[in-house]
Amino acid sequence: MEPQTLAMAQEIDFSMLGLFARATLTVKLVMLMLTIASFWSWSIIIQKLIAYRRARVEVAEFDRAFWSGEPLDELYDEIGADPTGRSERIFVAGMTEWRRSHRSDGQMIAGAQARIDRSMDVAIAKEAETLQAGLPVLATVGSTAPFVGLFGTVWGIMHAFIGIAQSQNTSLAVVAPGIAEALLATALGLLAAIPAVIFYNKFSTDSDRIVGSYEAFADEFSTILSRQLDS
Repeated sequence: MEPQTLAMAQEIDFSMLGLFARATLTVKLVMLMLTIASFWSWSIIIQKLIAYRRARVEVAEFDRAFWSGEPLDELYDEIGADPTGRSERIFVAGMTEWRRSHRSDGQMIAGAQARIDRSMDVAIAKEAETLQAGLPVLATVGSTAPFVGLFGTVWGIMHAFIGIAQSQNTSLAVVAPGIAEALLATALGLLAAIPAVIFYNKFSTDSDRIVGSYEAFADEFSTILSRQLDS
């Protein structure tokens, strides 16, 4: 490498801020979009890690209380009409309908079992929707961020080649900055997409397991109430 070319290369700032500052407006917009998407994804990831851990703890604690042998009416009165846990809300939905299905003479209104099941199904659907909130964002970022970054790279390389043609200089000091700026967009796209895909798959699996535990509890609770109805 010629001394003059080497000196020019050493003077170029190849830091991320330097590459961003020299990029074209289009590439800058792409980089900003990918950076915002990455921060948005991580905010959802942290929120879901906390929410799913809390949901698993709530399921374990409620299962211990439910199967402790305490009468269901007393457990319902302890929880109250405004439960805080997800499992508690499903239980309260079933118990509330159970109590509403009693007539003044103590007999049950016809179709009580079906209404109780529907009440718990609605409660489970609401909890599942809450658990899965934000996952579509992770899926969208994971699937589109690499292509957005690739668009920025293609645009940056095209602009770099135009600059090379205009300067009629193919030395490394001229070529390298434009290529580096363009490749930074792809790197940001992958940086946003990889965690989003990994945690989307993890949260989807965790959500299915948690909702499955709600459905299993609802079936067990429905069976207990069905035996009381039959008796």
